[in-house]
Order: sequence, then structure tokens, then C-alpha cells
Amino acid sequence: MAEASEEQHLPNVHLFTDGACSGNPGPGGWGYILKHPATGKAREDSGAEVETTNNRMELRAVIEGLSALHRPTLVDLTSDSKYVLEGLKTWLDAWIARGWRTAGKKPVKNQDLWEQLAVLRKRHTIRFHWIKGHAGHAENERCDELAVRAYQEMIGPG
Repeated sequence: MAEASEEQHLPNVHLFTDGACSGNPGPGGWGYILKHPATGKAREDSGAEVETTNNRMELRAVIEGLSALHRPTLVDLTSDSKYVLEGLKTWLDAWIARGWRTAGKKPVKNQDLWEQLAVLRKRHTIRFHWIKGHAGHAENERCDELAVRAYQEMIGPG
């Protein structure tokens, strides 16, 4: 991650993310919004997987949002997932140091996605913001809509 003094030289975006799952596991979706505070421009994207978990969709939303950035960026990441935020802030380095084992010596769940986030985290400087889900936060509600719509469109009427 970049040094704090480098932050002022990086472009800044706000990344809002959410994941949703019908059943856990079950069909799930992810959604993100990237907002450029200086220009007001925004980009949305979403996707779905047939058999997944809510945590995987939360992780996928962050991966997809960070992957959409084409150069090192200062990212204000806002999520309702403490799993994602604590993982990125606190647990990830320890998991890597222990060979992808938890403090209890068990394999890290969703290691494939965490490995992708470990690479993306090195490219960008990330500031973390937790918000309560389904509490009226406009971007979080929109990301949830994107995620739910993505998996509903994938599974079709039923």
C-alpha cells in the first residue's frame, strides 16, 4: 500500500460494494458503484454466480470494483461487510504469513478471492468505511439492488 504522503498525488474514487445470495450457498450476485468525487461521474457494474455464498459475493464486488481501476488510486471503500473490511485491514497479512491459515490453524475460507484482493491491495491505497446494511444508505441500497437483480436475471423466472 502507498505511503500516506503519496495519497495526495493519487486520483481518488469512492467504491461502494455489496453482495447478495438467495440461500447460502445458492445463486448470488454482486454489485458496485465507483464514484469520482471531483467530476461526479459514476460507474456501476454487477454480476452473478450460480452456486456461491454471500461472503464470496461481498468479496467479488470489491475485486471487480478495484479491478475496474486502470492505475493506482486512492480508494474510499464503503461496505456493509465487516468480513471484507476486517479481512483487508487486519486479517489478510496474518493469513499470508501463516500460509493461508487462520489463527486457529484452519484453512482460510475463500482463499482464491482473498489472493486476488491481496494483489489489488498492493496496487491501490484503500481507506475503509463500514456502514450498516439495509439502513437507507443510498449507494449501499443501489449496490444491493444491482446484486439481487444480477442473480435474479441469471436464474430467470421461477
